[in-house]
Amino acid sequence: MDLILNLMDGVSMPAVSNAWIDVYEPATGAVLARLPDSDERDVELAYLAADRALAGWKAMGREGRSNVLLRLAQLIEDDLEAFAQLESKDNGKPLALARKVDIPRAVANFRFFATAILHFPSEAHVMDDVAVNWTDRQPIGVVGCISPWNLPLYLFTWKIAPALAAGNCVVAKPSEVTPCTAHRLSTLCARAGMPSGVLNIVHGLGPKVGAAITAHPGIPAISFTGGTRTGAEIARVAAPMFKKLSLELGGKNPVLVFDDCDMEEALSTTVRSSFTNQGQICLCGSRILVHERIYARFRDAFVSRVEQLRVGDPTSPDSDLGAVVSRDHMEKVLSYIDLARTEGGKVLCGGTRVQLEGALSGGWYIAPTVIEGLGPQCRTNQEEIFGPVVTLQSFTSDEEAIALANSTPYGLAAVIWTTDLKRSHRVARAINAGIVWVNCWMVRDLRTPFGGMKQSGVGREGGVDALRFFTEAKNICIKL
Repeated sequence: MDLILNLMDGVSMPAVSNAWIDVYEPATGAVLARLPDSDERDVELAYLAADRALAGWKAMGREGRSNVLLRLAQLIEDDLEAFAQLESKDNGKPLALARKVDIPRAVANFRFFATAILHFPSEAHVMDDVAVNWTDRQPIGVVGCISPWNLPLYLFTWKIAPALAAGNCVVAKPSEVTPCTAHRLSTLCARAGMPSGVLNIVHGLGPKVGAAITAHPGIPAISFTGGTRTGAEIARVAAPMFKKLSLELGGKNPVLVFDDCDMEEALSTTVRSSFTNQGQICLCGSRILVHERIYARFRDAFVSRVEQLRVGDPTSPDSDLGAVVSRDHMEKVLSYIDLARTEGGKVLCGGTRVQLEGALSGGWYIAPTVIEGLGPQCRTNQEEIFGPVVTLQSFTSDEEAIALANSTPYGLAAVIWTTDLKRSHRVARAINAGIVWVNCWMVRDLRTPFGGMKQSGVGREGGVDALRFFTEAKNICIKL
């Protein structure tokens, strides 16, 4: 059994309490590792280490910090296969997905922000014959980064990379459900030349570690990705302390399929956007809205393709879906399928737990599920399920499609399928979402702002938006 350790001031160590939490392998249900059951004492130690390291890290300058992050990216890439296998085992996702997406994206995150900081601009404004104003952006100090379990290393690095590049030191908390790749990353920091205390990783439960980071008076900025309820609690605690907040929260993302779409491309991509990573991506489309003229044809073809998806051993190249992340999450997803039936929905395929054989018999697998017959205000169409479950609804006009798309409390992402250029612009602008894809899904440019509206979050990550979040802007006015 592997032992996960905190990274404190460059040293791997257990929690002050010396208590431990079991980490489970989703594919088998067996204990995979143990991690420290840390608390506010560990967060305080991490903060003190980060505070001591801050001056030296800032003094290295942009190029010095960039070089460290580039070396760290290379070390991860050199170890990609081991990282991918560990991510698949820890999260339950197909190994092929971890190889193709999760670990390469973590490498890309470090490389992008390591180079972006070298080109991070400063604004200047000249007042005619009076003064020159210029904007000085300085690191905030010690910042808190709290990341989720669905894309463990991918989203962990998405937060810490811009924070470190901007010159901050970090107290970071990975999810206690999937801590393994963050721990492996921690073993590479010294080899990359990162000074002790610059990155501190505190493992443990959200109500202990996450809450302590949020409430710490010396940590003036929090970047969090996770559930809307947790985000609301972070905001409740942090707002009276006037902390900077970046909250990337839940989603109930619509996919709008118009009758002039490229049917083949819409079908194949919508299967992928519904069930990649067992539907456990905040950007997955969980509400598929189809024009009534093509509804029956799209529905029948979509269900046929979903029925062909293979749920199985995450390490097998034949598996399209692996296990969901935990027993609790499996039971939550299955409870929503039961709710959909109670609300009058018809399960067109899936809807059950998948029981595998042998060593995988204790794993947490769910058949990809498609449901129709539910109104837009049903809980199944309003609440985030975050699993391999989608609903189908029909619409009759562009206006109705937009109204259905905007009918939930969330506003993270949306997908539009149409070959009408004017419609694509008009509908995309009318949808209340932080990112809208037209005739594609998950095409990501790291330079663009990323985040949600309404209950999907506060603030934007990515590109210069991330670097601006992790710096304080100061206007300096010099009289001419």
